[in-house]
Amino acid sequence: MSQFFYVHPDNPQQRLLRQACEFIRKGEVIVYPTDSGYAIGCQMEDKNALEQICRIRNIDKDHNFTLMCRDMSELSNYARVDNTAFRMIKNNTPGPYTFILKATKEVPKRLQNPKRKTIGIRVPDNHIALQLLEELGEPLMSTTLILPGESQAEYDPDEIREKLEKQVGLIIHGGYLGEQPTSVIDMSEGDCKILREGSGDTSVFG
Repeated sequence: MSQFFYVHPDNPQQRLLRQACEFIRKGEVIVYPTDSGYAIGCQMEDKNALEQICRIRNIDKDHNFTLMCRDMSELSNYARVDNTAFRMIKNNTPGPYTFILKATKEVPKRLQNPKRKTIGIRVPDNHIALQLLEELGEPLMSTTLILPGESQAEYDPDEIREKLEKQVGLIIHGGYLGEQPTSVIDMSEGDCKILREGSGDTSVFG
């Protein structure tokens, strides 16, 4: 049975975020709010927790996994970003975008796309997510919580609880959110390719 924390969306309770980080460090999978629906995440190095997420979402190792980062400097540790891409990403973060970039050696191989050696990177525009990442002190391995057979992100934490309370360690209730997942922009080859139109305006990426 998972824990269920009610966290204030504008003034998150630090005590609860500290407890959430303890869950993550112990190898638990958590569900938490972002600026584009709820996401499911775990510690970056935790192989078992990653496998659990793959089972819940019914995805395979070719999926583009994402590192949820707290700021641009953290993003640069895990992805290779040229000056043009850096400026474009900086102008649009935090925000509802996932950027696909070439991974650095800091990214565990199991998180990289096996053929392209890429990783998704994102800085969310959500107080709970950002303060959780600040408390954790490292990126959170994440993917949008889109359950098998669905095309939209989960947005209702009470429904998430009904569906997943026996499969995850913690669900953070941070309000009722939009269902649109992030827009996904592939910058790994130098130009911008829009892989998914989501809640972020993609016109700025051509």
